[in-house]
Amino acid sequence: MTVLGNCLIVLLIRLDSRLHTPMYFFLTNLSLVDVSYAISIVPQLLAHFLAEHKAIPFRSCAAQLFFSLALGGIEFVLLAGMAYDRYVAVCDPLRYSAIMHRVLCARLAIISWVSGSINSFMHTTITFQLPVCTNKFIDHISCEILAVVRLACMDTSSNEVTIMVSSILLLMTHFCLVLLSYIWIISTILKIQSTEGRKKAFHTCASHLTVVALCYGTTIFTYIQPHSGPSVLREKLISVFYVIVMPLLNPMIYSLRNKEVKGAWHKLLGKFSG
Repeated sequence: MTVLGNCLIVLLIRLDSRLHTPMYFFLTNLSLVDVSYAISIVPQLLAHFLAEHKAIPFRSCAAQLFFSLALGGIEFVLLAGMAYDRYVAVCDPLRYSAIMHRVLCARLAIISWVSGSINSFMHTTITFQLPVCTNKFIDHISCEILAVVRLACMDTSSNEVTIMVSSILLLMTHFCLVLLSYIWIISTILKIQSTEGRKKAFHTCASHLTVVALCYGTTIFTYIQPHSGPSVLREKLISVFYVIVMPLLNPMIYSLRNKEVKGAWHKLLGKFSG
């Protein structure tokens, strides 16, 4: 369902010329991230539900950790880019086409994919250089970084500090950019005189704001304080939500709450039925 839903969103955007805008360019990238997330983790997770011997090869675990960290980082940067797009659309609509041109959108997308991959490569390399105890197992639903670090037969406080610092730099920096964008957006919306105009302006941001709240909220809760709370069980529950539920919800959020997407669906279904 996750793969089907996100692939349909990408296909719909490609087929409908009305959706060839910066917002849907970023949504295409977000859908590709969600599909990749599901493919990199869920098949192995399902296999472990059925297998009696629940083991994962060293290289497969490293690959899974790399892709999960990279895709998570890419998503954070993409959501910041989408927030900037919504800021320009609401706060400077007359210059929207001139500001959000194709080159800028492509650069923002490239920055997101490159920065997420570099951050992930650094963490994966550091994590898998730790000496691992042979009598321990990964107490998690996947090769998640905190679960793998806990396998080490040494003091991992420096690794946890590195995770925290990286999370602050990659996650909180972009979260602050998103927050700043929405402060300006809300300020602009409140200045609109007509109630209908305010509703229309807010509706253009509603889907993105919902995804931002779910994505950043769960990740901040997990990574900013690795030692806090009922750690392992909480991490598992949040991971299930983030790895399985979020990629499934994203296309639904953008489909159900967006008039342009719903209009494109009706147009596409009309062609097939006709």
